[in-house]
Amino acid sequence: MAGTASLDQITSLAAEAGAKVLLVGDFAQLQSVNAGGAFSLLVHDRDDAPELLDVHRFVHDWEKAASLALRQGAVESIDLYNAHGRVRRGTSDSMVDAAYEAWRKDCESGRASVLISDSNEAVAAMNIRARSERILNGSVDALNEVALHDGTRAAIGDTVITRRNDRRLHTARTWVRNGDRWTVVGIAGNGSVEVRPVGRRRGSTALLPAEYVKHHVELGYAVTAHRAQGMTTDSAHVVVASGMTRENLYVAMTRGRESNIAYVALDQPDVAHTGPRPGDSPDKTARSILSGVLQHAGAEPSAHEALRTEQNIWGSVAQIAAEYETIAAAAQHERWVSAVRNCGLSNDQANSVIDSDAFGPLTAELRRAEAYRFDVEHLLPHFVVSRGFEDAEDIAAVIRARVASYVAQQARGGRSRQSPRLIAGLIPRAIGPMNDRMKEALVERARLLEERATAELDAALAGGEAWVRALGPAPRNSAAATWRRHASTVAAYRDRYAIVGRAPLGNSSESTAHRLDAARARAAVEAAQRLAAEWQPGSSGGATISAGVPSVVREL
Repeated sequence: MAGTASLDQITSLAAEAGAKVLLVGDFAQLQSVNAGGAFSLLVHDRDDAPELLDVHRFVHDWEKAASLALRQGAVESIDLYNAHGRVRRGTSDSMVDAAYEAWRKDCESGRASVLISDSNEAVAAMNIRARSERILNGSVDALNEVALHDGTRAAIGDTVITRRNDRRLHTARTWVRNGDRWTVVGIAGNGSVEVRPVGRRRGSTALLPAEYVKHHVELGYAVTAHRAQGMTTDSAHVVVASGMTRENLYVAMTRGRESNIAYVALDQPDVAHTGPRPGDSPDKTARSILSGVLQHAGAEPSAHEALRTEQNIWGSVAQIAAEYETIAAAAQHERWVSAVRNCGLSNDQANSVIDSDAFGPLTAELRRAEAYRFDVEHLLPHFVVSRGFEDAEDIAAVIRARVASYVAQQARGGRSRQSPRLIAGLIPRAIGPMNDRMKEALVERARLLEERATAELDAALAGGEAWVRALGPAPRNSAAATWRRHASTVAAYRDRYAIVGRAPLGNSSESTAHRLDAARARAAVEAAQRLAAEWQPGSSGGATISAGVPSVVREL
């Protein structure tokens, strides 16, 4: 968690003294609150950074693999936790209650357990609730109390957490660190507190001076992910909201040896109001929220990494494809206007289509249909006369839906004998008349898209990434070029939709265009697998390798 300035100061002092500096940590965990990113930059830019391979904390083998997938932000990790009953779902209030009750039962059974939330308010409320219950059942003697940093109070029997490193305060075995949890075993008249590490019934204690207690001690029943980093317990109960970051989730869900359970809030808490809130969505699921959390990286990159990331975004398939489609829409605007005016609509209907916000998406569907080798000028009148528009609020949106549905059905049925004209196996190529300047811009971006897809594939092959291994080994015969073409399509699909998991394809989408792209990518996966299976010595040519999540689960 050291900031870049601190690391610079340390290494400068070491260099002056002729000393050696070893940086030890996990770049995927929570980082410095100050300007940071240097440690992550060093790890990723050097090829000699040693890394631990074996996970020892967890009792269950599946959780070892799940924790590594979670660390990488792989969505498949959610399925592993789900499959083992480690995900709960409900409203914010019900999830806080469920997490608290599960934590309390663990504590009563003698297990070391921790409550974790990203909300300071939730942490404070759970701490007060836990302390109140312990006072009522006699576990805490509230007759002699001291005031703590967060406005609460502590007495003998309470669990507290220290928030400042101080090597002058120590037990026989260790010294007082930020994030350590302790049990209060004594309170002196001057306000100093005697504490023993949580979970130990005997052994040496530490004496915390009154000033340290006043400024650097809080109740420690519930903690934030930042306070939890470094802890090891028997179980952890984690309240997850949509605003959580990947690093916080990774840290929180890897504290418990025996179990780590996520309690996912499907709503957005609002202490000032009750009932439905503007940000709430009935379509949210625990999986969709956890997937969003994994995509929400909160670690601050170094300036070099930030620049590289920004350059990568602007050179991505998603960005270049968006540019291509924008240019294509502008290049062929007049052509599609003319097609709409001559497709059988009345003059008023044609004007409403052209003025509609759905006109752009409609022209994109028409371009896709044309790429799939349909004669759009002759097909468009069919979509107009086949059914009326009496109840249509937006005729352009209706025509677009009809075109998309028809193309999808025909593509699934494989009725076209000719291959569609697609860039990188995904993006419909703009065909038809347009001015030379626009055509040149489109040709340039088509080249960039193909080059990006090839580069992504080459990087995956060089790194031995799991998703490309799932396609099977590349043939070393005449089928090698065909295999690479299919694999490049998968690489382009992953880059376009920001898929980072181990499986070749990510989650499906409600978007028609996304579903069509997913179908093309799925076909590419299966084609690459067939070629790989046919090439392998002794193969009968009929075997394929499953590319879905189940294969990843089996591999893990």
